[in-house]
Amino acid sequence: MSVPFRLEALTEAHDRAAFSCGEEALDRYFQGQVTQDIRRKITNCFVAIETAGDQVAAFYTLAASSIPTPDLPAELTKKLPRYPSIPAVRIGRLAVDRRFHGRGLGAALLADAALRTLSAAPAAFALVVDAKGAQAVAFYRHHGFLPFASQPRTLFLPLATAAKVLLPKREK
Repeated sequence: MSVPFRLEALTEAHDRAAFSCGEEALDRYFQGQVTQDIRRKITNCFVAIETAGDQVAAFYTLAASSIPTPDLPAELTKKLPRYPSIPAVRIGRLAVDRRFHGRGLGAALLADAALRTLSAAPAAFALVVDAKGAQAVAFYRHHGFLPFASQPRTLFLPLATAAKVLLPKREK
């Protein structure tokens, strides 16, 4: 049985022109700016490619970030060192082309982002995302992200939580 999508880093060979998620700002960014941000080392971009037609079905970006420690819930900070901020990785943008909605690609991209972050050389405590609207907030909350009290559209997922779901248990 063939896998309908493959996940890979965005390259110049990928056709971005036909991508349309329904959010003009995301479409414009993906079609016209993302490669500049990659060249400038501002972000990395990963795409889901439909294996049957080689079409870009979805994308997300990752960039280094940090979280001010006081913005975290008290139950998390009591387990952390008393640093003013802690390292994180930001999902800058995540979008699924309208033609591929309802296939679980958003969840697959979140899982891929968490796995890439967990296996990256620099340490990070969490994935962070700035949700663009109420529907996006609901999507991220459904997948375990928690909002910052001071910024309800900025959410985070502790990587320890993601690891429990995504990584197989190690034998003792």
